[in-house]
Amino acid sequence: YHAMEERANLMNMMKLSIKILIQSALSLGRTLDSDFPPLQQFFVVLEHCLKHGLKVKKTFIGQNKSFFGPLELVEKLCPEASDIATSVKNLPELKTAVGRGRAWLYLALMQKKLADYLKVLLDHKHLLSEFYEPDALMMEEEGAVIVGLLVGLNVIDANLCLKGEDLDSQVGVIDFSLYLKETQDSDGKQDGGITAVLDQKHYVEELNRHLSCTVADLQNKIDCLEKTNSKLQEEVCVCLQQQLTELDHFRKSSSKLDTYKQSRQGLDEMYSDVWKQLKEEKKIRLELEKELELQIGMKTEMEIAMKLLEKDTHEKQDTLVALRQQLEEVKAINLQMFHKSQNAEYSLQQKTEAISSFEGKTNEMMSSMKQMEE
Repeated sequence: YHAMEERANLMNMMKLSIKILIQSALSLGRTLDSDFPPLQQFFVVLEHCLKHGLKVKKTFIGQNKSFFGPLELVEKLCPEASDIATSVKNLPELKTAVGRGRAWLYLALMQKKLADYLKVLLDHKHLLSEFYEPDALMMEEEGAVIVGLLVGLNVIDANLCLKGEDLDSQVGVIDFSLYLKETQDSDGKQDGGITAVLDQKHYVEELNRHLSCTVADLQNKIDCLEKTNSKLQEEVCVCLQQQLTELDHFRKSSSKLDTYKQSRQGLDEMYSDVWKQLKEEKKIRLELEKELELQIGMKTEMEIAMKLLEKDTHEKQDTLVALRQQLEEVKAINLQMFHKSQNAEYSLQQKTEAISSFEGKTNEMMSSMKQMEE
């Protein structure tokens, strides 16, 4: 009975947090950030729901009780969630399993896949039994109800920055002041609201009473609407009967029928003429729209062609500049080669002259040697 009461209280808290979050987000009309108080309280309530009935795992360090273990199963069951798992692992500032679980919930909400991923978990309860007790919220019908409520959050755009957030040491305390309104005494004096609350159970009981009051108000409104609908149906029936009697009287009078037929024929002719004109105008409008689309297409093609031509001209100018540079370099090389060839010819001439002089000297030496030998 205690577990049933806890599940009911958590489910009611989740209903209220989702309702207030959607209302406040739609009233703002912008993307929500992590500093938005209703969004923070929503994550706190969701964390309490995921922690309900968790089994305590004993390790060498001590006892561990984290909701990140069931969330890690989503990567195996749904390959689309692999991006979230990798991004959570790549965050160096997260050092505890609680911080990783909170980051996982943030990323799933930004992807608008939070309800889908949790539904995948609920469809495989035989795997969840390793982490949760049999009477836990995720193992009972309340978990499916909460997943159905989470689908409504797909209308919200959230932009949550995980870098710089201290997700490991955040304290998940529910702020009930967002959900409780100020009440008044029976004497007409306004009470200052709930000022001192010592226990969370007291908060939850107040919330349940508030929810029961709202349900009763809604039931009364539904009864009133049903009564008004029945009255309207009776009035419609009376009006229809009156119109039928008037039509009978109208049919009995032949003169009225003739005038009605003539007026009806004239109206039919006018209607047919107007309908023809409307069809012709529609055709003209369609043709103009087609021509406009063609003109727009031609304009876009011309712009693309102009851009391509500009690119070609720029490329050709660049090639021309490069070719001119190459020509100047070739000219410089040719001049150098020409100077080198002239220098080589001059040196060859000098060498040939030296060789001829040496040959003369050798001849003279040979003749002198012959004379010396003689």
